[in-house]
Amino acid sequence: MEFLEARGLSYIIVARCTAHIKRLAAALRQWSEIEGGNYAVGEFTYQLWGWKKPRRFIVVRERVREKKMAVGRKLLEVPGYTFRIFVTNRHEDAVTLWRDYNKRATVEQRIEELKADLAADGFCMKSFFATESAFLAVLFTFNLLSLYQKAIHAATPYRQPTTLRSTVFLGGAILGNAARKAVLHLSTAWGGLDKHKPLLEAILQWSPPTSPKLDRLQPLDPVTYAF
Repeated sequence: MEFLEARGLSYIIVARCTAHIKRLAAALRQWSEIEGGNYAVGEFTYQLWGWKKPRRFIVVRERVREKKMAVGRKLLEVPGYTFRIFVTNRHEDAVTLWRDYNKRATVEQRIEELKADLAADGFCMKSFFATESAFLAVLFTFNLLSLYQKAIHAATPYRQPTTLRSTVFLGGAILGNAARKAVLHLSTAWGGLDKHKPLLEAILQWSPPTSPKLDRLQPLDPVTYAF
């Protein structure tokens, strides 16, 4: 946090729910209820041990409901609620900061996919730059998979990299020619061609924008496929 503050950068960081932080959150008496009373936000300022100054903590309280799994941690002193606690150097109201943090969408799930499916944390080269290159190659692969998912979005829901590998990409194929056109011959034992045809059709019909450096290039003949 000192590193970010020294450079004038704002942050919203999930606070570690130590016993002391839990007691401070449970002791709050002023709450602003939102969204029908199922959520409430509060805040306090505190200087933890080792800090050079006090910092602002935002506390989001969620009512535990039977039909929805509440996100956060239980505090024994306040039954019936879960809590999420953030520390920030921003000055907006607590509700705005909470909603801004929620815009991170599913980035944490994507990070888990990088680690579990593409082994983003499973290598370390002798050279720093070699490690960086390997890591960037993993990110590049993940981005290609994301573009593929975007191209076939109408044909299938989102799938994790491991699922894509086993259900889509693992299949016998031979690149050949027919009537001076490139033809991809796919194996009929590829897990059922009927479910792959819509994916291939979506890819061939997808026209994403290209880099400005490629606009002047002549388009290539499309690659067709045969069964």
